[in-house]
Amino acid sequence: MKNEISILESILLFLSLSSVLASSKLHGNSAHEMVSILNQNRTARKLGKLNESPGLGCMALQYVELCEGNCNVNNTLSCEHPEDDFTQVFAPNCGVELPTFGTITGHILGCSSKYAAPEVAFSDILFRDNKALSVLRNRSHTEVGVGMARLHKGAFFWCLLFSDGVTNSSFVLEDNGRGIKQRTGCYSGSAFPCSSNAHMICMRLLNSFLGLLFSSFCLFEKHLKC
Repeated sequence: MKNEISILESILLFLSLSSVLASSKLHGNSAHEMVSILNQNRTARKLGKLNESPGLGCMALQYVELCEGNCNVNNTLSCEHPEDDFTQVFAPNCGVELPTFGTITGHILGCSSKYAAPEVAFSDILFRDNKALSVLRNRSHTEVGVGMARLHKGAFFWCLLFSDGVTNSSFVLEDNGRGIKQRTGCYSGSAFPCSSNAHMICMRLLNSFLGLLFSSFCLFEKHLKC
């Protein structure tokens, strides 16, 4: 009897954890968190906050999706795309309305073999020197978009795009700001849920545990129809 109660309690515990992780999966967005960290750094130096641009964010995600295989051992990213790719590839794939395409005033790239929380990625991957920090603290920037993705179970890639555009007037996404849903990764300002690989792994482990627990429960409860 004690074994049966113990198993039931374990099942209820894992179900609760699954619910919490599922909720986190829907609301967590590493790219959005990075924008908050960028603005904290700027306001600490009495610079204006950057507006979060979903259009820029989606294009940043598109940018890193084409950088697979270019992550160096020191977490730097050797990946530069032709300027035409922004208007001919990235913008159309995101659903950015081309008449609203503005000026991109700077960008920052980085990567790592393992997932790093946004605050760690900020200091250890993206802004490790004064050159990168000078890009962030450029007074001409008014908007920012962040994209983050893990490509084919490999490295994690980050891209930050800056612009001097006007909020809600530049890099506008079609379909009332929703744009085209992306198949992988996260981008800041997205209207769609974002799931990280960490969440996916946790959910898979939980599902496996639940399967084992239910099997054990059936063995102890032979009188129940399982």
